[in-house]
This record gives sequence, C-alpha cells and structure tokens, in this order.
Amino acid sequence: MSSDEFEYGKDERLQSREVTEGAEKAPHRAMFRAMGFDDEDLASPMIGVPNPAADITPCNVHLDDVADAAIEGADDAGGMPIEFGTITISDAISMGTEGMKASLISREVIADSVELVSFGERMDGLVTVAGCDKNLPGMMMAAIRTDLPSVFLYGGSIMPGEHEGRDVTIVQVFEGVGAYGTGEMDADELDDLERNACPGAGSCGGMYTANTMASISEALGMAPLGSASPPAEDEERYEVARRAGELAVEVVEADRRPSDILSRKSFENAIALQTAVGGSTNGVLHLLALAREADIDLEIEDFDDISKRTPKIADLQPGGERVMNDLHEVGGVPIVIRRLLEADLFHGDAMTVTGRTIEEELALLEEQGLPADDEIEADFLYPVDEPKEEEGAIKILTGNLAPDGAVLKVTGDDEFYHQGPARVFENEEDAMAYVQEGHIESGDVIVIRNEGPKGGPGMREMLGVTAAVVGAGHEDDVALITDGRFSGGTRGPMIGHVAPEAFVGGPIGLLEDGDEITVDIPERTLEVDVSDAEFETRREEWDRPEPAYEGGVLAKFGRDFGSAAHGAVTNPGVKRDGKR
Repeated sequence: MSSDEFEYGKDERLQSREVTEGAEKAPHRAMFRAMGFDDEDLASPMIGVPNPAADITPCNVHLDDVADAAIEGADDAGGMPIEFGTITISDAISMGTEGMKASLISREVIADSVELVSFGERMDGLVTVAGCDKNLPGMMMAAIRTDLPSVFLYGGSIMPGEHEGRDVTIVQVFEGVGAYGTGEMDADELDDLERNACPGAGSCGGMYTANTMASISEALGMAPLGSASPPAEDEERYEVARRAGELAVEVVEADRRPSDILSRKSFENAIALQTAVGGSTNGVLHLLALAREADIDLEIEDFDDISKRTPKIADLQPGGERVMNDLHEVGGVPIVIRRLLEADLFHGDAMTVTGRTIEEELALLEEQGLPADDEIEADFLYPVDEPKEEEGAIKILTGNLAPDGAVLKVTGDDEFYHQGPARVFENEEDAMAYVQEGHIESGDVIVIRNEGPKGGPGMREMLGVTAAVVGAGHEDDVALITDGRFSGGTRGPMIGHVAPEAFVGGPIGLLEDGDEITVDIPERTLEVDVSDAEFETRREEWDRPEPAYEGGVLAKFGRDFGSAAHGAVTNPGVKRDGKR
C-alpha cells in the first residue's frame, strides 16, 4: 500500500496535515477515529472550539448549547470541528471575597490554555466561545497570539429581571445590600430582589464588562457586526453561533488571520464605541492587553484623547436604566457604530473577520433590514449632535497620586470635582467593613490599596464595596480610589487602575489617613496635597509588603503581572515582522 493512499487532499497550507496525512500518521488517525471522525473529516480544516461552559455562573451555563450550534455550522460548511474546554471564574459569585483575585488571572489562563491546545493539536482555525467577563478578552488574546484564522462568539446576555415593576440586574442586588445595611431596604424587599434579578442564562445584562467586550469585538472586527446583542436564550443567539461556525471555515479557506484584520484603526474604533456606550473601565485594561498581543501601539492616554472627541450617545446601565436587550431590539451595536461613522468618529475602512470593511458590513446589514435612524424610537439612544454627554464616559486621570494614570467611568456629573480627606485601607475587606458599619461620611475619599495586579495579586474588582457606598446614599459625595479594578456595573466617582500600584512603591502606597485628595474630572487630575519632599521621606520609610501568597497559581501570576497602565499582561506579545 503506497503512502498516497493515506493522503486526503487537505490544503497544503493547513498545519493539521501534520497529524492527519501520510502513512506515518496512522496512529494519529486511529486516535481521531476513536472519537468518531472519518475520512471526510480528516480531509477537512480542523476548527478548534474552545468552550468555557460551566455550572458555576449563569454567564456560561448554556455555552454547551452555543458551542454545539457553532460545531454544527462548522461541520456543515466542511470543517472538522473539535471542541475542548477552558476554565472560567464567576466574577459576580467571587465578588467581595478573596476568590476574586482569581478573576484577572483566569483571563491569562484562558489565553494560555487555548494557545497550548491550538499549538499542540495543530489546529487550523478557531471559534472562540465566551460568556463571563474574563472569557472574552482571554479568548481574543488567544486568537491574536496564535494568529489562527478565528471567529469570536459571545454567549449572549441575560434578560433583565423584574422587581417592583422595573427592570433589574445583578447590580441592583449588590446595591440593595448597601441599602439594607443603612435601613433603606428591608429584608423582605432584598429577598424579593435576590429572587427575581437573574431570570436565566446569560451574562450580566447592562453595559457591564461582558457586554462591553462583546460590543468591542464587533468594533475590532473580530466578530461579525450584529453578533453581540442577541440574548443568551433567544433562537437568534444560536443562529449567530451556527454562522460563526460556518464563517470559521471560510476564514481558514481564505487564510484570513487576526493580523490581517487588526490595526491601529481597529483599536481606535473599539475605544470610540466603548466611550460612546458608557462601557466598562475593564475595557481599558483588556484593550491594552489585546494591543500588546497584536503588537499595535496603544497607550492609556489614547483612551482619553478619543473619549474627549467621542460623545456618549447610549444611556445604558449602570449609568442609565436600559440593558443590552433593549439595544438589541432596535438593531444592536451596528446602530451605534453607524452613528459614529456618519459623524466621522469611526474608521469605516477598518477590516472585519468577514473580509469586508466595517462600512461594507453596515451596507449589507441595511440591505438585510437594519432599521434606518429615522425608524428607530429609543429614548436611550441619542444623535451625535445632541448626545447624552458631550464627551465619552471613559476618563484617564493623572497627577502626583497616579503618575502612570488612573481610570474612571463617568456615570453621573461630567464636571465632577471632589476634595476630601483620605480614609486609607490596606484591602477591600477593611473598606467594606468601614462602609457597612456606617462610618462613611460625606466628603470622604476611600483609598483601597495593595489590590493591584502584583499586590493583590490579581487586581480584584470591587462591586461589593462600590455598590455598598452607592446603596448607602453616597453616590455623589464620596470618592473611592484604588489600584484594583471595578466591575462594569460600578457607578459613581470610583477611580481604579491607579498606577504605579502600591506594591511596587507607587504614591498610593505612601498615603496616610487625612491626606487631602483632589479629584478633578474636567482637568483630568488626581492629586494629593503632599509635597515631593514629604513623599520622598515616606518612601524612605516604606517597606514593600510581603507577597500575599508564597506558592501556587496566585504567587506565580503575582510575579508575572505587569502594570495596569499597560494592560496588566503576563505575556509580552510578539513582533509581527513589521506588518503594523
């Protein structure tokens, strides 16, 4: 028998040939046959379907069904889909606990695991499935890092719950805890809110981190336009998934890779969309990380520059009342992109995963029934020339307290100015106790430090404490500053990502109770009334804290994390031979 009889006619460009073709690969094929693959499969492009399905969060509980639809689409299109698992962490369930330190680390582990399986098993392309917050950047980082032809697939958003005749999400439950602590809400009402806020599967419903990153995936061109907004349990979500599987085979056949799609324009588009919809501050961290994976020059200052020229035109939770499903019902993310494009605030010539530009994709959607602007009735969407806010929601503050920058999402007064005494806490738990015990006073500046990428480690999100502050009636008269992060559901003057972080000797680590801190959003400054000489004296007396963990995964990533100002990455990225 000649070795030719073991050739299945696979495209010579496909690296999966290394495990499927030739007589010497008979053992490899035997393993595939044990899993039900046949000759036709072995002659097809191998499409990896990394799937973080899990019963630990409603964001991911349905992802097996979503992945199955993508697998069906890839198989019908002539691919050989192969599903494999990745981890996930439930941000909402780990919130306010020591376990939240695992959240950002999970972004890195997801990216690493998808890279390893894709590399080890010689995949030809990917459909990267994602649900909870860190799944999304982790999957996109993996696609960029491997540079395999890839389609990003979001699992979709949860429908809003109902409480006392209004739509609610998990954020209202967190804020309800604060209101309960001050006596503004009784136990029965909190119990009713708890039981009705989350009616089924899907990621948290407002323009929080998951929906922000899903929307951004469209703006980057890594997902087809219109794919972010269909709800998790809607049949349209499964149509999107099937199409993603079909498209994955197309991008492999066209050899269309993330490095062919992503550009500086792509990232400018992503930032413009993030600021226009009031997206999560985590989008700053994750876009910086994605840019470093792609070897594209992007700095934290770029977010402020783009936000200054991009008005906020969508009023969604947490700043507004509406959720992702409301946006979906009027046309989804493409409606926002079209308004920005028509105002020359978006690059229409940026490429997308379909092989068409953003502008061409919009034209195609319009042919398929995307409503015209004059047909849309939505009190939460605004024209660019009559926006909700003149500037976008993301602000980057600098000053002697944050020399390398800090991040704020404005959900209230765009002209916010606050001056008050620091109340310094070495961790989130101590700050939460301070708030819950009723010590918080109007004018306070709560400072939570040693929660950065290295110091935490893992840069915990702090929706618990920020929601408690808001629930206690201090949304507008108390500021909170941290080298950690905030949930996409956080609202109020909450400033995170302060860099350099306390653990590496940043100024936030040298603060003392009573230091007068000034937050000036119009001037984009975060200052403390401490002289350079006094800071130097304090620095000489400062001792670096001992690492919180001596071994295990938290110790490893605590050593590896970089600054939040650069995306808190653990992977330096790759050079793309001057392509950009």
